[in-house]
Amino acid sequence: MGETVKVAETTELTAGQAKLVDVGGQPVALFNVAGSYYAIGDSCTHVGGSLSEGTLEGTTVICPLHGARFDITNGQVQTPPANTSVPCYRVEVDGSDIRIEVP
Repeated sequence: MGETVKVAETTELTAGQAKLVDVGGQPVALFNVAGSYYAIGDSCTHVGGSLSEGTLEGTTVICPLHGARFDITNGQVQTPPANTSVPCYRVEVDGSDIRIEVP
């Protein structure tokens, strides 16, 4: 297990919300799904749309630019036009702190 950094507090992200955070200089989309937190790279692999600004349906985020879908639990691309997955980050909650492992 690597170093983790605090990126937010649980009070900043209600269920169904996303937030753009910085992890080691990388933009990361942080999601709250019914009290479980997930983090993936923020940039869609199609043309770079911000996934933290996308629509969340369960554990799938839909890119706001062209509709590519990604599984936020593992970063896997689910539908075109993207054909490459995004990085996935390990998230831990320590009290009210949300921490993400630095790659």
